Amino acid sequence: MPDPRTQIVADGYDAIGDTFAEWRTRIVGDPRREWEDELVSRLGAGARLLELGCGAGTPETQRLAGRFAVTGVDISTHQVARARVAIPGAEFLCADFTELELPPASFDAVASFYVFNHVPRELLGPLLERIHGWLVPGGWLLTAFGAADNPGWTGEWLGAPTFFAGFDPAVNSGLVREAGFTIERDALVTFEEPEPEPGEVTFQWVLAQA
Repeated sequence: MPDPRTQIVADGYDAIGDTFAEWRTRIVGDPRREWEDELVSRLGAGARLLELGCGAGTPETQRLAGRFAVTGVDISTHQVARARVAIPGAEFLCADFTELELPPASFDAVASFYVFNHVPRELLGPLLERIHGWLVPGGWLLTAFGAADNPGWTGEWLGAPTFFAGFDPAVNSGLVREAGFTIERDALVTFEEPEPEPGEVTFQWVLAQA
């Protein structure tokens, strides 16, 4: 049985696919391209890259798939269906990545853009440990964590129910290290989201090596 909290996320993104795609174009100061470039600079052509929470074939997924062998994972069936149409050269799996099992050392990098704040926080440490196992020695993890102590919140977001949770930055960094990673870059970045409550949000970006 899927975790009811992650199932809420799946159902939510099934419902708000078009709304979410338009909403993210109105974010001001989003640093994801800068961090994406940080990761890309460390990978060779054709590297095997796993993107967790890939969505509907976003611009960053398209760019990554143009250079690397990308496998995208998303919990939303509707988002995965759209991603397969948008990026036919990549592989996509519809799965809850908190329960995903993959072969050891099967990827050179794992990336996740603004998705770990949907993960129930007691599952975050075990997830990071599994990610470390999926990477080759010296492989890379790039992710953005929520940067607030949030035991778990369920409510409406962009017109559908969803779930958010997270730890404060010191705990996030500790979990990354406990999973076996060496952190190369760790920074809090603040930018502006348009709605449902327009204003500044802060995420913790981490680039780490297995």
